[in-house]
Parts: sequence; C-alpha cells; structure tokens
Amino acid sequence: MSGTLPRTVEETERLLAAGGYVADRSLATTVHLALAMGRPLFLEGEPGTGKTEIAKVLASGLGRRLVRLQCYDGLDLSAAAYEWNHAQQLMAIRLSEASGEAHTAEGRAALERGIYDRRFLQERPLLAALSGPPAVLLIDELDRADEPFEAFLLEILADFQLTIPELGTIRADTPPIVVLTSNRTREVHDAIRRRCLYQWVDYPDAARERAILASRHPGLSETLSAQVVAFVQALRSGDFFKYPGVAETIDWAAALRALDAKELEPALVDETVGALLKYQDDIAKLRGAEAARLVEAAKEAAAPRPAMPF
Repeated sequence: MSGTLPRTVEETERLLAAGGYVADRSLATTVHLALAMGRPLFLEGEPGTGKTEIAKVLASGLGRRLVRLQCYDGLDLSAAAYEWNHAQQLMAIRLSEASGEAHTAEGRAALERGIYDRRFLQERPLLAALSGPPAVLLIDELDRADEPFEAFLLEILADFQLTIPELGTIRADTPPIVVLTSNRTREVHDAIRRRCLYQWVDYPDAARERAILASRHPGLSETLSAQVVAFVQALRSGDFFKYPGVAETIDWAAALRALDAKELEPALVDETVGALLKYQDDIAKLRGAEAARLVEAAKEAAAPRPAMPF
C-alpha cells in the first residue's frame, strides 16, 4: 500500500484494479480528478452498482483509514459528528466543587473554560475523519438521511473543517478523501452537489461484469462466468421489483462455484435464486418457466461464435 496519490487516469485505473475494482474510463477519470483536485466525490446510482466499494478500495490502496458514516432517517449531529460526554463533565464539576476550587471566582472561570475541553469530546465519524492520520471518509447512502442533515455537511465538504460552538473550529491537517453515495431514493440538495465532483454509477455492461467476476473469482470457468453474466444482464431488462447488483452477481457465482456447477441449469437457478434476488415476488416470478427461458437465452448468448470465413 502507498500513500502517494495516482498521477494519471491510468494509474487510478490500476489502483482500483489492484483492489479488485474494474472501473470504466469515465468513472476512473472522475475518481482521478477528485483525488487530484482534492474535491469530494459524489457517486449516485442503483443499489449494488459498486459505489461504496470505491471508498473501500481507495482506503486500502492508499493506506488510509476508512471512516464510514452510514446514513439513516433521523441521523443528527450528535451521531454523525461529535457529542459532549456529559457524565464526565458533571464529574469534573463535582470534583471541582468538592475541592473548593469552584467557590472562587478564578476557580469558576477555570471550570467554565475547562468543562468544554477536548478531552470531554466524543468523536463521531465526521470529526474522526478530520482528526488523526489521513482518512477516506465514506458518507454512505446520504439519500436515507433527512434533508436538514445535509446542512451539517457543507462546511466539511467545502473547507474540510468542523466548527464546534463551545470549542472552536477543528481543521484537518491532511484533508480526508471524501466519498458520498446515494441510491437516489430522494434528490440530494444542489448545495451538496456543487461542492462535489459527480458520477453516475450504472450497472456494468457484459464485458466489464465478466472482468469483475474474473477478478473476484479467478477459478470460475469461462463458460459458467459467461452464462452467469448473460443471465443477469437479461434479468435486468425484465419486469422485476429489484434488479440484482454486481454484489449479487458475485455472490451467485460464488454459490454456483460452491456447488461445483459447470454450467447453468433451470433447476440450479431455482435452488440458488436467493443469492441473486431478495424479494419473494421476484423469486416466484423467476422460478420455473421464466428461469428455463433465461437459462436457454444465456447459454445461447454465451456460446462461442464460429469464426467468420475469409
């Protein structure tokens, strides 16, 4: 692992590939520019397209801490940035009173200054990313948080600093690499978007998905890999509630490999569909005749083409 940032788009592609992430040129370029310009990276797309994985690969490849803030409905500043340890503050007040220091004007002034000392501050992910060794800050699924929460992020995204009213402004010695993700369950505010470089992360095409499988499951046969990818690609064009992401493709290939499968069969799809689809209505729709149809189509699409005569 090296802390040196990649100098070119090609080096960024190699950095991602070394971590098992197969990126297309557009995504690699945006990641490179975010690193080179020191700008936050905002990744938007369907669930399971590999947005979160980019932050993990960057942290591993650059030798940085990964600090993850998982967003959810009701997330507030105390859970995301910092919180005062009120129990320890109260103990400090009582000890000061017991020693008699709080009974003098100087003692009370010193207590008021000291009660909001850094030692009483409990760091949450946003503050932790600004403190200590260099970090990659992953703000995951921002669209799950309430809209007012986005206002908390603006200072960090613009200046890599956090102002605590009782303590002052804390700035990062080395600004973190910031990656924000959204599944677009709601629109993220323009103020966030303007502070970031933006990239839509789509499902990969068949060639890139096969490359991903080859990276994650190097022992998988080319025949089965091609059939798995053709099946999943066809599935994503069907009428299902939730399409499988890349993570599901990888999991399904692992399941098939664990069963020593050589090629797809309708019965095998029916038995392992829980690794691919996560909703019962989708599973019921796929099993049986639809699975058999897609298996036949996947085999045909994955079959090697005869060489054209000269």
